[in-house]
Amino acid sequence: MEIVIRAAVLFLFLWVITRIVGRSSVGELSTFQLVLFVVMGDLVQQGVTQQDYSVTSSVLAVGVFALLTIALAWANSRFPRIRGVTHGVPVIIVRDGVPDMQRLATERMSLDDLMAGARQNGIRRFDEIELAVLETNGKVSFFTRSLDSGDGAPDPPGVI
Repeated sequence: MEIVIRAAVLFLFLWVITRIVGRSSVGELSTFQLVLFVVMGDLVQQGVTQQDYSVTSSVLAVGVFALLTIALAWANSRFPRIRGVTHGVPVIIVRDGVPDMQRLATERMSLDDLMAGARQNGIRRFDEIELAVLETNGKVSFFTRSLDSGDGAPDPPGVI
């Protein structure tokens, strides 16, 4: 039972740490997923190399991590209000071409990182950006100003 409690405490600790670290440095995996995989690998390694002298404890600890991950996913789907706590919420970091310096500082994201992301999307200057949103997965979504004045899709030919 001690292993289950240790694994649960470690799971919660890692979740809190990854929420504190932030999401501006996240790549394809979320920070929590990356740390979770590294920790699970270490837990398995201890059982395999007999540092713990027990394969059962490694299997049990990884099993607890897996069950807690499934429980967290179930809770997120069942109770939408907790998603903001467990996954975070998207935040606007540029509005009408003006970067929100306070929000960038809170998210620990530099203007250079923001501009690098904009350039990867073909954006040359901040004034081309109508809205930039730092998503919960760490990526930035850019919405640029539309050059045409029409709202929505063009009418099909022959429609008056």
